[in-house]
Amino acid sequence: MMKIQNNRSEIERALDYMEEEFQNLKMNRREYTTVMLTAEEFLVCLMDHAPRDAELELAFRRRFGTVTLSITAPGEEFDLTEYQTIPGDMNSDELDEGMENAIRNLILRARSDSFRYKNQAHRNYIQIVVKRSERMQLYLTLGALLLSILLGMVLKTVLPEQAQDTLNTCLLSPVKTMFLNALKMIIGPVVFFSIVSCLSQFESLYDLGKVGAKVMGMYLFTTVLAILVGFGVFAVFSPGSPLLADLVTDAADATIATASATEVSILDTIINIVPSNFVQPFLDADMLQIIFMAVLCGIAVGLIGDYSKTLKHFFEACNELFLKITTMIVKVIPLAVLCSMTSLVMTTGNDTLLAIAGFFGTFVVALAAMVCIYALLVLVIGRLNPLPFLKKHAPVMLTNFSLGSSNAAMPFNINSCRNLGIPSKICSFSIPLGATINMDGSCIYMAVAGLFLAKVFGVELDGSAIFSMIFSIFVLSVGAPGIPGSGLVCLSVLLVQMGVPAEALSLVMGIDSILGMFRVAVNSTGDVAVSLIVAKTEKLLDVEKYRGD
Repeated sequence: MMKIQNNRSEIERALDYMEEEFQNLKMNRREYTTVMLTAEEFLVCLMDHAPRDAELELAFRRRFGTVTLSITAPGEEFDLTEYQTIPGDMNSDELDEGMENAIRNLILRARSDSFRYKNQAHRNYIQIVVKRSERMQLYLTLGALLLSILLGMVLKTVLPEQAQDTLNTCLLSPVKTMFLNALKMIIGPVVFFSIVSCLSQFESLYDLGKVGAKVMGMYLFTTVLAILVGFGVFAVFSPGSPLLADLVTDAADATIATASATEVSILDTIINIVPSNFVQPFLDADMLQIIFMAVLCGIAVGLIGDYSKTLKHFFEACNELFLKITTMIVKVIPLAVLCSMTSLVMTTGNDTLLAIAGFFGTFVVALAAMVCIYALLVLVIGRLNPLPFLKKHAPVMLTNFSLGSSNAAMPFNINSCRNLGIPSKICSFSIPLGATINMDGSCIYMAVAGLFLAKVFGVELDGSAIFSMIFSIFVLSVGAPGIPGSGLVCLSVLLVQMGVPAEALSLVMGIDSILGMFRVAVNSTGDVAVSLIVAKTEKLLDVEKYRGD
């Protein structure tokens, strides 16, 4: 902390103190110049409204990686906007002062989102954010996650079942539903405008086709790897006991009915890519159809001559608009996580968790193995140190885990790509496409769950049955129906093809919400890993930004 007298000559000493602190924080001059300008203007403001013999205090504070500069001084409350106008009847000296005040006001307004001002007990307090922690959201989300687990266990023990249902129905579930609805509201526009603005940056269709082919090829490759990982890890641990067959209930009837009416095939998926009108895909949130329309529009923008530049600016502005809306929604993630996980812990039966603990553990180990494979692919194909990738994407994995939806995770994955130095022309295309067809976590889920339930019911699988199962998982992951609970629906279809009673689905239904969170975290990691590899092989990656903190 530093104290200075209410004297303009003291400002230089205060600036030297701040510059020394900034250097200790390892900030470069470009990063802290604006902060120093803002702090200097605040010092002048506080001196103007403080007694002549007053002392001003400056102090830097660090909390969870966020650094703030606090400036305090005695004085009456004042309005920071009072310097914004210049009367027309000023003399030359007054005009110079008025211009100085106007410039000061412009600086303060430009930094309005980075400071707070208050007056308490005849003392003015100003707090300036010097450096925001990129992990603050991670800390808040992780804190909410841990608190929700504890709170869910306490409520489950203390409250009667009827009170738990009332709390879940009237408070916890509505908050989660509203948050997810807010995300779903912007998914269609985010996907459409991000892809259009991305494709309009390509100078030729050849470049676009080259990148698109690499992205698709990598997604299909990781899908096959995920299936093999699921089979390999299950072969090591081999969970499942015939005794669990006695726990089967009729709870899966509704899902089985949905699965029986659902046809999933590569041909149907390809045919349904082309929509019959421009509006319906947005109403249905059909990602493949939205991607198809966005690709058409993105290519067409570059082919219409004089209007091309205007439309590029329009689509880029719309893209920034919806990404900004996403940023606003993100701020309530800790609250959504708190309500969602509290509800999940409170309503999930302990007996269900214990009964299939072996399956759950095998599934988690397989997902961890898949993340290690992503790191290996980044190292071998991308020729990059995978540690920055894992370190920078870890907070996003936690966020996506709490969301439990691959579509809702898209804006966060795009932002993660940008933090890794991946250009928009890559990630704005690869992330929406990956959220639709790259379901590595779901592949592992279907492989482990299918083999687990087959063992429980004594269904023997020979070589041809295993091959058929692998092919079915591949088709189901690419052409999964866009309906709630699609993971369970796909698993139900797979079980029927394997000769396992579809009612076996009831064994894993109780923890599907938890499993879905793990699936989404790995799905999103695969999307970002592929985007990183493609950007590096195309020499479009900002390597310095990737390696930097």
